[in-house]
Amino acid sequence: MSELRIRRPDDDGALRDWRYVHNTVIPTHHLSMGDVRDRAERHHLEVAYLGDALVGCSTVRPPADDTATATVIARVLGPHRRRGFGGQLYERGLDRARASGAKAIETVVLATNEDGLRFARKHGFVEIERYVLPGDTVPYVDLRLS
Repeated sequence: MSELRIRRPDDDGALRDWRYVHNTVIPTHHLSMGDVRDRAERHHLEVAYLGDALVGCSTVRPPADDTATATVIARVLGPHRRRGFGGQLYERGLDRARASGAKAIETVVLATNEDGLRFARKHGFVEIERYVLPGDTVPYVDLRLS
C-alpha cells in the first residue's frame, strides 16, 4: 500500500481536489473555486492522496482574536474512512494550529455526518453548539477539544 501524501493545494488541480472533497463531505455548502482561493489565502489548506487517489483534505483556521482559538477540520471521502487517514490529517492540523499560537482547538462537523461526529468525539472533542446557517436546513455542530 502506498503512503498517504499530503500537500498544500498550490495549483488549480489541487485546489479543485480540495474543493471536491469539501463539497462531497459538506453537500449543503458547495464552494466555488473563488471561495476556495479565498480560503487558501486566509487559512492553511491541505489535500491528501493515496498514490493517485484523492483521499481527503483539511483546513486550519488560525486564531483570529484574543481567544487564541483555532479551528481544525479534517475531511475524508467515504471509501477511505476508518483507515487512519483522518487521524493523520487531524494530527498535522493540530500541530499547525498549536504552532500558530492556539491555546484552544475547535472543529465543526455537519450534523448528518455521523462518521465525522464519531471521529471528533473519539479524538476528545465535546459539543459546544449547534446552529443552522441562513438558507440551510441541516445544523452544524461546533466541538471543542477537551
